[in-house]
Amino acid sequence: MKRLVPYGIMNYAELIEKNAYFIDKTQYIARLEDIANPVFLRPRRFGKSLFCSMLQYYYDLKEAEKYNDLFGKTWIGTHPTGKQNSYIVLKLDFSTIATQNSYAGIEGSFNRQCMSHIHQLIQAYPEYLTGFSFHDTDPISDNLKLLLDHLTGKKAPKVFIIIDEYDNFSNHLITTHQDSLYRQITADDSFLKSFFKVLKAGRQSGAIANIFMMGILPITIDDLTSAYNIADFITLHPHLEAMLGFTNAELSILIEEIYNDYGYDPSTKPAVVEVLKNQYNGYHFVQTKEETSLYNPTMVMFFFREFCRHNTIPDNLIDLNLRTDLSWVQRITGAYPDSTVKIITQLTAENTVHYDKDALISQFNRADFFRPQFYPISFFYLGMLTKKDDFNLCLPNLSMKKIFTEYFNEIFHIDTSTRYTSFMERFVTTKPDIEDLFAGYWHNYVMQLPEAVFTKMNENFYRTTFYELCSRFLSKWLTFNIERSYPSGRSDLEFVGKFNEKFAGRRWIMEFKYHSNTEFTKFHCNPEDFPLQPEDVKQIRSYAEDLKREYPEANISLHLIYCFGNRGFRVFHMDNEENP
Repeated sequence: MKRLVPYGIMNYAELIEKNAYFIDKTQYIARLEDIANPVFLRPRRFGKSLFCSMLQYYYDLKEAEKYNDLFGKTWIGTHPTGKQNSYIVLKLDFSTIATQNSYAGIEGSFNRQCMSHIHQLIQAYPEYLTGFSFHDTDPISDNLKLLLDHLTGKKAPKVFIIIDEYDNFSNHLITTHQDSLYRQITADDSFLKSFFKVLKAGRQSGAIANIFMMGILPITIDDLTSAYNIADFITLHPHLEAMLGFTNAELSILIEEIYNDYGYDPSTKPAVVEVLKNQYNGYHFVQTKEETSLYNPTMVMFFFREFCRHNTIPDNLIDLNLRTDLSWVQRITGAYPDSTVKIITQLTAENTVHYDKDALISQFNRADFFRPQFYPISFFYLGMLTKKDDFNLCLPNLSMKKIFTEYFNEIFHIDTSTRYTSFMERFVTTKPDIEDLFAGYWHNYVMQLPEAVFTKMNENFYRTTFYELCSRFLSKWLTFNIERSYPSGRSDLEFVGKFNEKFAGRRWIMEFKYHSNTEFTKFHCNPEDFPLQPEDVKQIRSYAEDLKREYPEANISLHLIYCFGNRGFRVFHMDNEENP
């Protein structure tokens, strides 16, 4: 039976009722019950809203009749905490608050959105709220206090409060540099602080059972600490790291279910796994072991929606919504153009940047968010960078590498339009010649770069920009690997023919070697005369041997690509053992 791929579904009941594919995260409900007032932060499109919806259906007493239908087949269904369907749940979504150009406008939107949820509560719980009255025009903090007092007087169940996207509207003010408005909404006498003071008082009085909040950045909650100093930041707790995002084990289960339900050829599964790992895996919020890495769940579902629609790996592997992250980078770094160039060039060339470990958990300051030395931390919380180790952050996957390379091209005004069409077309229609393809990239892309960029060059820069350019034109026929792991090491770049296209079964392994202009002069030769280095041959052939054991039927081509600053390049093609 073909089930629904739930891309874009944020309501837990809808997901279950439509029999959609679902990664069971209900075990984390039990883990959260020991934590008072948790605040959990994750990047956009990481499943926060769906998780909040799941909590709502679990704790809401008016959903008790649906409990077995919604949770009977889940972990929590067989391990109930005893608090299921025990509370009046007030779920708020701050992403719907309009960011007006005035304090009064934002306050009005905030009040209207929150009041609409209170009206829904009155409709849902008439046994406790019949006769409760208030004025819509009064501040939400006053009306919320009246509500809590009324419920306490009625000896009603406690209120469980869930706030999704707690910082959505304030983040907009931060990233658009509306500092004056932001300071007003977080001032001691602001409507927002008054609202959080009522929440704190409700927890102290016992009217509120718990408050769970999700968002992206810790800035706003830090600025509200004088009103709400009871929050427990659980974002970097090791035992909660996989609460959102898919683990390798969870993804394996999902793939198995989809392949069984849709009757797909199991021989294509390794190719699909490879694409998913390269494009959407690699997030490390706490631990940095490869086996603990996480997949972006929304992007995985985007992939499978397209895969199940067309029965093949989609041409476009990046959801257009993900590209909006580029605007975040531009907003954050826009105040310091020189620093923007520096960090974007560094990430494109080296894919690593140092970070202050303590800064991840210490208080955020709004002004720090835009300072160059703080960019790594800002990008970490936005999901653009992830932990590489205890000292460095890196881009998590090919999707994010592509986005940052696009920004690099924009900064340096690199033309990535139709000037590349002829040699890309030759690769597909005439002969898949890596040397011709790289020559076209070199003469049309590399030669556009300003002289200063070449002081930052290394092999990672060439393989990343070459990959990004080729992915624009060749994604219909190919998928791509960067630093694929083998027993003998990691390959630089690989082109992989899609299993249903003309290059099915073909793989091109490329190893890049770089010498700066200064280093190259020591060889006393021209680029076209540079000799093949035996140790490089040994290295790339070891990858081919490892790959052949994994894919015995694969048609493998090997290519060593030497780059010499901006002086030139040489490509060696080695298909046969008799080649040097």
